[in-house]
Amino acid sequence: TKANIAEGSNMWNLVATASKPSVVTHSVTGHFTSPSELNLILAKCTRIEIHLMTPEGLRPMLDVAIYGRIAALELFRPPGQTQDLLFMLTERYKFCVLGYDAERGEIITHAHGDVVDLILTELESDQMATIDPDCRVIGMYLYDGVLKVVPIDPKGALKEVINMRIEELVVLDMTFLHGCTQPTLAVLYADSKDVKHVKTYVVSVKDKELTEGPWSRAHVDEGAHKLIPVPAPFKGVLIVGEQSITFVSGPGSNPVTTATPFTIFRSWGAIDPDGSRYLLGDHRGQLYVLIMQHDASRVLGLKLERLGQTSIPSTLSYLDTGVVYVGSASGDSQLIRLLAEKSDDTGSYVEILEEYNNIGPIVDMCVVDLERQGQGQVVTCSGAFQDGSLRIIRNGIGINEQAAIDLPGIKGIWALKPSGSAGSFDKYLVVTFIGTTRILAIEGEELEETEIPGFASDAQTLFCGNVANDQIVQVTARGVVLVAAEGFMSNATWAPPHNAPINVAACNNNQLLLAVGGKELVYIEIDGTTLKEVARVTMEHEIACIDLTPLNESGRADVCAVGLWTDISLRLLDLPSLKQLNIELLGGEIIPRSVLFATFESIHYVLCALGDGHLFTFTYDPATHKLEDRRKLALGSQPTVLNTFRSRNTAHVFASSDRPTVIYSSNHKLLFSNVNLKEVHHMSAFHSEGFPESLAIATESTLTIGTIDEIQKLHIRTVPLREMPRRIAHQEKSRSFGVITMATKEVSGEEMQTAYVRLLDDQTYDITSSFELDENEIGWSIASCQLGDDPQSYYIVGTSVSVNNEPEPSKGRILVFQVQDGKLVLVTEKETKGSVYTVSAFHGKLLASISSRIQIYTWSTSDDGNSALVLECGHHGHVLALYVVTRGEFIVTGDLMKSLSVLLYKPTEHTLEEIARDYEPNWMTSVEVLDDDTFIGAENSYNLFTARKNSEATTEEDRARLEIIGEFHLGDLVNRFRHGSLVMRQPDSEAASVRTLLFATNSGVLGVVASLSPEQFDFFNKLQQGMRRVVKGVGGLLHEQWRSFSNERKTTEARGFIDGDLIEVFGDLRYAQQQEVVKGMDISVEDATKRIEALFLAIH
Repeated sequence: TKANIAEGSNMWNLVATASKPSVVTHSVTGHFTSPSELNLILAKCTRIEIHLMTPEGLRPMLDVAIYGRIAALELFRPPGQTQDLLFMLTERYKFCVLGYDAERGEIITHAHGDVVDLILTELESDQMATIDPDCRVIGMYLYDGVLKVVPIDPKGALKEVINMRIEELVVLDMTFLHGCTQPTLAVLYADSKDVKHVKTYVVSVKDKELTEGPWSRAHVDEGAHKLIPVPAPFKGVLIVGEQSITFVSGPGSNPVTTATPFTIFRSWGAIDPDGSRYLLGDHRGQLYVLIMQHDASRVLGLKLERLGQTSIPSTLSYLDTGVVYVGSASGDSQLIRLLAEKSDDTGSYVEILEEYNNIGPIVDMCVVDLERQGQGQVVTCSGAFQDGSLRIIRNGIGINEQAAIDLPGIKGIWALKPSGSAGSFDKYLVVTFIGTTRILAIEGEELEETEIPGFASDAQTLFCGNVANDQIVQVTARGVVLVAAEGFMSNATWAPPHNAPINVAACNNNQLLLAVGGKELVYIEIDGTTLKEVARVTMEHEIACIDLTPLNESGRADVCAVGLWTDISLRLLDLPSLKQLNIELLGGEIIPRSVLFATFESIHYVLCALGDGHLFTFTYDPATHKLEDRRKLALGSQPTVLNTFRSRNTAHVFASSDRPTVIYSSNHKLLFSNVNLKEVHHMSAFHSEGFPESLAIATESTLTIGTIDEIQKLHIRTVPLREMPRRIAHQEKSRSFGVITMATKEVSGEEMQTAYVRLLDDQTYDITSSFELDENEIGWSIASCQLGDDPQSYYIVGTSVSVNNEPEPSKGRILVFQVQDGKLVLVTEKETKGSVYTVSAFHGKLLASISSRIQIYTWSTSDDGNSALVLECGHHGHVLALYVVTRGEFIVTGDLMKSLSVLLYKPTEHTLEEIARDYEPNWMTSVEVLDDDTFIGAENSYNLFTARKNSEATTEEDRARLEIIGEFHLGDLVNRFRHGSLVMRQPDSEAASVRTLLFATNSGVLGVVASLSPEQFDFFNKLQQGMRRVVKGVGGLLHEQWRSFSNERKTTEARGFIDGDLIEVFGDLRYAQQQEVVKGMDISVEDATKRIEALFLAIH
């Protein structure tokens, strides 16, 4: 029961996605969103993305979560329709037909069904689906020996599913043929001797059976694995093998064959509607074009030409005018252009237009805080084969430094344009210090000091900027100067009476607002070339900050915002009268330091930053002057200054503080992203000829000019390795990463694989040293350890050595390396009887899992100074101990097929003893410890589960059994859990109290498991139930079914876990829907939103 669970228990967890799946499995093109628009539709494991082809490239339109793993995706157009429909099949045997509602901008479900069959034998190979080109039937091959056929009526409606027997058991591919009077299926299959043949069947819906088709072809290429349907006028099929491609068109016609280089074609895409040219991509990333040489109606020959290199493609989609989308499951996806002439630079017919980050499959990762700022960044082993790379993923936005000058003590910076250049480049940077102002002019990429004659250079500037009528304004404590931008003649000045100092200034193109002598607010208008004082008012308390950013197109502000000391309030005043319109008491004792009007996605906001790094945000209605939706969050711990800037034609706000942050909006939600700089005191947008679209940033000692990365939640940096990284570890002492890689090289026409241990600098990511493993040796594990009393840090590497193709290697090695002067030096090695799947530090000793055994080694140094690993104790009883983690004296093992077990190390007795296990036969893919008694595991049917030790149980039998307390279907294969967080952990923030675990998957998901208190779990569980009521899954797919723990043995409802991705959708719902979700929960929509945002800010 919940009552007796401790507050800090890890029984209750929320699973959320920090980075969505990025592996592309399917892509199709067609007219889905409108008859005139060309769409590219992508499947990424459990999501569908819809893009629009525009002259500027691909534009994202929709990104939709699917409650299933996508197995097939096809566009089809029923007769008489002007728009395409989308057929989708999931791995759990659900299918649907989707359309697009242009008015509401959302996907609608036309039909859905379930083809699960409990009696039939599931396929061991991939599921297949193909649609008759004349839209009469859909064929699905999901079970051995049975074709599931869905007839389509002339209006496009689906009829009842028919099962049809198919003789061939090993079906490799199937496709419907074009131009047949009845739906005709070509099937590529292997017989009992693994000889490949192609056979055709007529699909008779009336008789509910497959009958013999018009032709068959025996003994095709022994490497044949794909069929490509060819439309009219040639009407046939291409049989794609590893050494040849053959075109077969029907009875009586001669097949046409061309030899190919020995390769495996992974994907294909038609270029022409008449099927005269096809793109083919192979397993090495080589792109080819296959040309059908033909007369009016017959194919006379086939010609294969190599075009160039791309990422290894899983899909190829020809879009338009030579532009092709290359979807990849092992590297970055690409948008390429096919060139008519070979490029002189690359020697290729391929030009890469754009690359799209794909961080999957992630096979390993480590979490490090290299800047020692309390913010983790994740370094992943990503991709496969030559597309392999390391990805450095951090929460936040990168600033790419273009220039830097040592300038300590900066108190403010502003960019200025030269004369007559309203829309063009900035030329000057005004930099102010205590008691002085300097002006830097930019010539090309050089900054030189200059003077503006009318300017006060012997005073600290409070504001400076271009204003109306080609003028520049400067405000200092002494007064205001208005200078002509051309010739710098002084046009007007204004000084406060009685030498009262100006404390704060704000200005736009025509209006100036000053705080004078503490409490007095003065409003001035720039009238031609004069400064005209319009109004003044004395405030109740001293003025701390002001703003008059216009919110309308006229460029004039009707309202100004004023932050006051003493009562810590925010006031809105009318312009020009300075009459008070609204007051908002902020509470507390910390004064507001910066206030700003901002507009994001047509919604007006007032942002107010305090002296302790907290930020208030309000929505603002110009008609009523009401401030609503008040929220408070901690950006940093120091005073914060707010400025607007534009990036990629969108307005954002930069918050300068000890934790600089960019504030932006997506789906009408304010989002906050850290900037990867340690501390920013001031910033200004700076757009000059030499530094376009840049920012000028002042830190304590430096002025930096840099460009800002794309504004997004996660910043991903790629380190290409051109080989597959398999395992990674970080070593603090040598400031390095140890990475095990696998390189594929071609030797005498054969592909050979060689494994390496690579050493990389943890700042530059340059490879500083490499160690080549022996032939047939694979690296399985790496860890950085200190052993015994030895003060040195070592990299320990575990390997397997395969001899004579044995199913499980009987030999392996443990290698101990030391880093000396940036080089890997082998200190000692130990041979093992099996694969060393894991190595880790354990109480000054080395813990290794070697095939079916867990072993502990001590570090022994002899009198002559040589060190060696000495076996202390071990434990048998596993099938293969693939994953091992530790907590205190406890060792948790994830087995190939025997789930989790917990061992206890008894140092005084030098023994390992099993104290508990899970008796379910789960095939594990990763494991981690949540707390002393609770563990989390991932298994190969894409599920997560949590297990707990029964320490309090009364019987020995119960204590020996792990209790399963949480089950959840993730829908993705987890390869690694790691403790850590992507979020800055500030001691007083919400983030500090939420314990998180990161996980990485095959499809490129970086996810978070956050532990909840029972009260939090109860709240989010009720919210999840409300979301299930209101939010309907695309294609008739149900959320509760999707998240049910499901494998070959059982399907049970999810428990102990909350689906964070569903909870996050709450913020995107319409207000009426949100009200429906929280009905009966005794909480307002606003408070529910705040709780959700607080949690998600704390976890990703």
